[in-house]
Amino acid sequence: MADVRIVLVEPSHPGNIGGAARAMKTMGLTSLYLVRPARFPDPQADWRAARAVDVLAEARVVDSLDEAIGDCVLAVGTSTRSRRIPIPLADPQSVAERLASEYADAPVAILFGRETSGLTNEELQRCQLHLSIPASPEYPSLNLAMSVQVVCYELFKARAGPQANAAPANEPGLASLDEVEGFLAHFEKVLKRIDFLKSSAPRQAMPRLRRMFGRIGLEQTEVGMLRGILTHIETTNNPNPED
Repeated sequence: MADVRIVLVEPSHPGNIGGAARAMKTMGLTSLYLVRPARFPDPQADWRAARAVDVLAEARVVDSLDEAIGDCVLAVGTSTRSRRIPIPLADPQSVAERLASEYADAPVAILFGRETSGLTNEELQRCQLHLSIPASPEYPSLNLAMSVQVVCYELFKARAGPQANAAPANEPGLASLDEVEGFLAHFEKVLKRIDFLKSSAPRQAMPRLRRMFGRIGLEQTEVGMLRGILTHIETTNNPNPED
């Protein structure tokens, strides 16, 4: 399960970092990324991690979400709040089963947000799947480390099941999230050049288009082909594409 990384975005309490590391190790996961943690390293993280301090020792601390997920082919964002433009929603079990069957040999990231406010809309838009843990509507809030434990447990079950040995469905090389972001930036640039965004509510158009391409799961060759089309459009509409 080395290809599954747990990403904690701006965790505020080191105890939650340690608790997440312990949850990961009990379920066979070791790849932990921390995006701008408030306090780390910290003795409280070590204490909560117990015998999972090796996971903490190998944790990567990064300054941006791009650094944490850029080389992955899929990002899963966890959230309990509904969004105005929702991305595909799934529970932990179905997400884990999909990762085990379709992404067994590909780097994927599962994002957990801040203890008080979760992931932002912009951060969730970087994800192709939206994971929500079913809970009582009277009090659906889970502690950060508890949420990590639930998701890691489902990943462990899925990877141990028969589907873990299935042939991966993503034989063609999937595009990394960095490559997809490069295409989306190029796409938005061209849409602005041909005045499409000006006439079609740009605030909603790009998030919806982003969601569509995220649902598809673009391959590297497809990204290259799409960017070639965009470059042709730029050249056709402007003899000097560098302008």
